[in-house]
Amino acid sequence: MLTGVKETISAISEAIGGAVVGVGRRGHVGSGVVIADNTVLTNAHNIHSRQVAVTFGDGRTETGDVTGLDADSDVAVVSVDTGDVAPVVWSDAPVDLGSPVVGLSNPGGRGLRVTVGYVSGVDRTFRGPRGRRISGSIEHTAPLLPGSSGGPIVDEAGRLLGINTNRLGEGFYLAIAAGAELQGKVDKLADGLPDATGVLIRGVADDGPAAAAGIAEGDMVVKVADRDIAEVDDLHEALDAASPGEELALTLLRGTDELQVTVVIPEA
Repeated sequence: MLTGVKETISAISEAIGGAVVGVGRRGHVGSGVVIADNTVLTNAHNIHSRQVAVTFGDGRTETGDVTGLDADSDVAVVSVDTGDVAPVVWSDAPVDLGSPVVGLSNPGGRGLRVTVGYVSGVDRTFRGPRGRRISGSIEHTAPLLPGSSGGPIVDEAGRLLGINTNRLGEGFYLAIAAGAELQGKVDKLADGLPDATGVLIRGVADDGPAAAAGIAEGDMVVKVADRDIAEVDDLHEALDAASPGEELALTLLRGTDELQVTVVIPEA
């Protein structure tokens, strides 16, 4: 039995290990998977700017452009030079309780990790990064290291079953199912975001001025008043220059939509 598991892991690692990539650097790292030529799929919560480092199995690191991001569904599409890496094949078979799964990851490009488990739940629901419900996910038991989110789970033939996204306590994990809904979402995201740079919002305090202005996690700040925002230092400088009680006009991108909001700088 153990010999069979070893053979399965070896075969899958050789077949699709090269398609499993590291996403990000330093403190913000995750994994991703090549789903088409020059296209990587990962979790939205792994993305912190309009560009991201993508590290391949051979150690090559490229700068990828985030062409689409859906924080509510926790998926993002990155355009990057994938070279001769063969994309994974999506499974079209149903996933049942007890089905064996293989989890793969490459946390921040630190090397391929492969684990095995089984499907412990189907059609599970959890809260995404912005608090919205994500349904239809796969619960499984293939152990995952920190930085594994965005990596794939596959079947015994190496076909894509889902994208790991969430840890459920001790020994259980959730993956966004690689069904028709995810494929449609990926196709839409691959069409691209508006051409802009900015700072991605990763968290919003419930009772803070950003929440009061209608800013949400996953929004991208591209302008404060008349000042373009290219990186987080630009945002801090713009906010530090404002006076208590001052109203600041912010331009945001939410998906493909451009929004205008007004933030009131707190007195204290």
